[in-house]
Amino acid sequence: MRLPFLLPILQPRLFDRQEDDAANFAGIGAIIGHELTHGSDDQGRKSDGDGNLHDWWTAEDGKEFDRRAQCIADEYSSFEAAEGIKLNGKLTLGENTADNGGLRIALMPLESTLSQENAKPDSSGFTPQQRFFMAYGETWCSNATPQYLHMVAQSNPHATAQARVNGVIPNMPEFQKAFGCKKGQPMVRENACRVW
Repeated sequence: MRLPFLLPILQPRLFDRQEDDAANFAGIGAIIGHELTHGSDDQGRKSDGDGNLHDWWTAEDGKEFDRRAQCIADEYSSFEAAEGIKLNGKLTLGENTADNGGLRIALMPLESTLSQENAKPDSSGFTPQQRFFMAYGETWCSNATPQYLHMVAQSNPHATAQARVNGVIPNMPEFQKAFGCKKGQPMVRENACRVW
């Protein structure tokens, strides 16, 4: 497991002792969930519990994963990394699946820690769920040149920062509920993708 890399990244924007649970679950919680999800993605399924190259899934499970994962691949292939340059959803499939699964995993402990009292809006006027999704978006704030984005789209197994937000959030009904989004709005996918 690749979790030792977490120690140097336990700093703001991903983790801040001064922040509330919503921000920390969205930051470091999504990273941990992402890494855990890799154990059951298109590559993780090819290694068994002892690290041996062995596809440990049944044929039926593999087919169902492939069907669900195709939705993710198609979604990300529709995103432009730079003007006229689309992402390669097959190339980024493992990372995109982990991003989608990781944010779902991160939201679970937040939801389980909220009582009726602390689920209400804080002084900023945002609920913990809203702060969670806003913090997730903020973790991916970045600047990049068109040339860099062009290179990423052609060679990197990670999607662009913008796609790592816009490819996850519209797939989550929890986001739509938190912000009262309606069918047909930009952050609501009509056919939301979900692998896990």
